[in-house]
Amino acid sequence: MSNAENTASQVRDVIIVGSGPAGYTAAVYTARANMNPLLIAGSVTAGGELMNTTDVENFPGFPEGIMGPDLMENFEKQAARFGTEIQFEDVTSLDLEGDIKTVTIATGETFKARAVILSTGSAYRELGLANEKRLSGHGVSWCATCDGFFFKDQDIAVIGGGDSAMEEALFLTKFAKSVTVVHRRDTLKASKIMGDRAQAHEKINFVWNSAVEDVIGGDKVTGLKLKNLVDGSVSELAVTGVFVAIGNDPRTDLVKDKLELTAEGTIAVQGRSSKTSIEGVFAAGDVVDPTYRQAITAAGSGCVAALDVEHYLADLHA
Repeated sequence: MSNAENTASQVRDVIIVGSGPAGYTAAVYTARANMNPLLIAGSVTAGGELMNTTDVENFPGFPEGIMGPDLMENFEKQAARFGTEIQFEDVTSLDLEGDIKTVTIATGETFKARAVILSTGSAYRELGLANEKRLSGHGVSWCATCDGFFFKDQDIAVIGGGDSAMEEALFLTKFAKSVTVVHRRDTLKASKIMGDRAQAHEKINFVWNSAVEDVIGGDKVTGLKLKNLVDGSVSELAVTGVFVAIGNDPRTDLVKDKLELTAEGTIAVQGRSSKTSIEGVFAAGDVVDPTYRQAITAAGSGCVAALDVEHYLADLHA
């Protein structure tokens, strides 16, 4: 019997797809409940967005802070300690209908389970500049609540014009010497109340009708190269921090035509539960959360999903 046939013939209690704080927390809880979870972590995205962050100072239990990759390694070790099987592969398709769900990975192997937890996370939208990626964690960030503290008394830029950009800009005024909002248009997309609040703040300036051409800096950010979209002129803005706030996209490609999604594009769940529109399919973390998107809220959501699965399986066996 081939390895693929062997795995296909075994029906597990639960498979977890995705490996950020939500997926690993769900794994810890389901493993401790003797569900022998299989966690499919992804080949490149294992560990989620925290793999791209440096110091994490707001995750409870680490008074001195911890590096994002180290925190995720701890999550992974804890899940493995209780018996979680972890595969660093990508899921290519899901068959979620019926009592037994089938998960197919890139190698062609299939796995079957009575329940599936989706914790595929979300991705911050990027500007798509090479230096943006290179200077990630060295002045470029996508999360003010995660990283704002590190930019005390500095001149910072926020890229974007929606509500999330205004929220980031207002939050950063607690730390920064100045905040400059760079927006492609001459009016904000943000709600009037958020826009008015930002424009009234003494620390916040605006550069209108401008796009970021490049992020400038050697080891760390020293400025931005901006292009005026009206007259084509190019200028430099001296900043030591850049917060990209042009939105984020829940990773729902695997389930777009299978599960009900919200207006924001996240997987729809029932109330405070993790139950999706298909019985036996649960979702947790940033893929269900358009609002908070923190490591700690994702972890809490993973716990909810694990407990929901436990109750679901108990009712199946009853």
